[in-house]
Amino acid sequence: MKPSDASTSLSLASLIRVGAISLGLLLLWQLQNLVVVLMIAIVLASTLAPMIQRVEALRLPRWLAVLAVYGGLIGVAITLTLVIGPTVTEQIQRIFNALPGYLEVLTTSLEDTILQLGISKPEDLGMINQVFDLQALTAWTFRSSQKLILQSVDLTKGLLGGVFNLLLALILSAYMLSDSQRLLHGLVVLFPQPWEQRLADQVHPVSQRMGAYIQGRLLVSLILGTTVSIGLKLIGITEVALGLGAIAGLTNLIPFFGPVLGAIPALLFAVAQGGWTALWVLLLFVVIQNLETYVLDPLVVSPSVNVPPLYQLLAVLGGTQVLGIIGALITPPWIAAGGVLIENLYLQPKRQAEQDNQPLPETVPVFD
Repeated sequence: MKPSDASTSLSLASLIRVGAISLGLLLLWQLQNLVVVLMIAIVLASTLAPMIQRVEALRLPRWLAVLAVYGGLIGVAITLTLVIGPTVTEQIQRIFNALPGYLEVLTTSLEDTILQLGISKPEDLGMINQVFDLQALTAWTFRSSQKLILQSVDLTKGLLGGVFNLLLALILSAYMLSDSQRLLHGLVVLFPQPWEQRLADQVHPVSQRMGAYIQGRLLVSLILGTTVSIGLKLIGITEVALGLGAIAGLTNLIPFFGPVLGAIPALLFAVAQGGWTALWVLLLFVVIQNLETYVLDPLVVSPSVNVPPLYQLLAVLGGTQVLGIIGALITPPWIAAGGVLIENLYLQPKRQAEQDNQPLPETVPVFD
């Protein structure tokens, strides 16, 4: 074969390969809704796998263990919804309906503080109003939140579609757990050796890392939400303490930004109460946030991620930009899984190869 023919064949093969990859990516983008449902289902399956293994250890069939775990979790969810759901929903609705009034009280308090400081010149007041324009800041916050929610709703095609996709993710995750061995074998067998065995060996550590992250995040959020509710009741905010704790716990599921978002409604409500309430609420959230950052996260969440915080932050921002709130929730466990694959399939073999190729130290001759 002439060199020109070889280059032509190589170029044609490269073009076909690039075209196939591009077509596959385009197909995945068109099926992004199904891809997201599959991602959620895999995360759910990884989270529930340890529980199912414990139930299966009682000598129950795999399918019966899956059915028992899912039935128990659904029963707990229904019970909690019936017991505290109406109270939490009513308090959250009351909080959001009263937010405009809280902002007016906060604006009036800032104006009074400025006057007490002796700032009365029009140019100074104008500059302060530009810096502390609460109405504009609030409007921007609501627009940003609305954009994220609309992205998530558009992805799931409305509320009904979101419920359907959640049920579909639950069904798919149950099926994955019921027939996991055959599914995994059918997937890894597509790869040539030695990659078939290498990928099969990564299934357990990847699932363990993803499940441990979600379990840790849920546990930390439950502790934080409960602590916030109890702390607010002790401070004297009893009428909406449960709702504010629920908001803090749910938003805490979003890494980095969730704790700040969860503290805003409580602080606005505290400012509207007047007196020292706002200071006590601020101190409460500062103490809880430090407890989470320096105690709970290092003990519960961080060991299951093993990814630098900067990469986690970029992943959350990217997931939020593409998928909205759903992206912020499901991206971190997938980043943790990617960290496992990079460590086991690239970094460890690379370090082993470097050690094998390292020359032996020269021996120093010993003379009698």
